[in-house]
Amino acid sequence: MDFNKQVIDDFRANNGQVGGYFEGARLLLLTTTGARSAQPHTTPLGHLPDSVGRMLVIASAGGAPNNPAWYHNLKANPRATVETGVLIFDVEAEILAGAERDAAFARAVEGDPGWAEYQAKTARTIPVVALRVVGPPRNSAPSAGAYLKLVHDGFRRELALIRKELADSGRPGLGAQLRINCMTMCQGLHHHHTGEDMMMFPGLAEQHPSLAPTLERLGREHEHIAVLLEELKQALSGDDPLKVRAEIERLIDELEAHLTYEEEQLVPILDLA
Repeated sequence: MDFNKQVIDDFRANNGQVGGYFEGARLLLLTTTGARSAQPHTTPLGHLPDSVGRMLVIASAGGAPNNPAWYHNLKANPRATVETGVLIFDVEAEILAGAERDAAFARAVEGDPGWAEYQAKTARTIPVVALRVVGPPRNSAPSAGAYLKLVHDGFRRELALIRKELADSGRPGLGAQLRINCMTMCQGLHHHHTGEDMMMFPGLAEQHPSLAPTLERLGREHEHIAVLLEELKQALSGDDPLKVRAEIERLIDELEAHLTYEEEQLVPILDLA
């Protein structure tokens, strides 16, 4: 409990970034309702994206004989809350079964053999739970500029994780979960830039006409990054991790320059709103 509390405190204080055991992991905070106490209980968990927009969490309990408390809570009440460090989501949990569970667990093992070690330690079949977002997300950023920086940092962290996964993979080809991680990141970045192009940039242009050259440059950079995302998707359709790694490195370099420029130009103005 003390360990979890420290991780939770670090997570919330540092917008989803923690050190120690969970450093470099895709981490979320899951808050469930106690099956017996009816009180909220928050647990830090590693998670994986899937191909249909859900977050997958694995009830390993380190290979213990019994399922963890958060799993029992979700069985009793599937509605819960997820914090990612950028956004807060209301979610509904679905316990995967049969072939769907087995495929998701196999993808997890492919990326981290530690999951297989946990399964080998226990007689129970370790459950995989899908968390589906219900309702609009929320954020706790103190300003629009701070929120933009949080979103950008989320993409930076995800790209760093994908880069590490590519470097650490001992496979001759691309793993299924790694493909999903990359595609999820591509989709998220596309949605973010589309939202800026359709909503944020027009609003800023109307309120601050002097920003026109900056917004035009940012729009052109969005078009360029969209091309890079398509080239990454094409690389992912093959099975050459070196090609994917080269496209990821190119995207990281171009995107970091774009994000840094956007923050320099827009965050001070957004913080005044």
